[in-house]
Amino acid sequence: MQVAKLEKINVIAAYAGFRTDTLTRAITPIRFMLANGDRHQVAEVKRSYSERVGDSLHVHFVVKTKENRYFDIVYDSKRITWMLVVELEEALFTAQGMA
Repeated sequence: MQVAKLEKINVIAAYAGFRTDTLTRAITPIRFMLANGDRHQVAEVKRSYSERVGDSLHVHFVVKTKENRYFDIVYDSKRITWMLVVELEEALFTAQGMA
């Protein structure tokens, strides 16, 4: 079982005023850095969804990095901050994990 970390991270993201072929979301994370200094380039956003948490909107992104690692990161609209929720197991996204 994976445990949520909810540690603050630094994120470089594109905020789209209008959508294009390459920017299909209002917010698209490009790369992020963890508190320990690890840096990750986002290769693909696998999924995004939003949820209300009190009077804040949390926008979750499940991202695949160029190192083929998977992370759930979240943008908190009230605090205007990004957090790492959890690093996900790759098996969840492969044919073996779907069986």
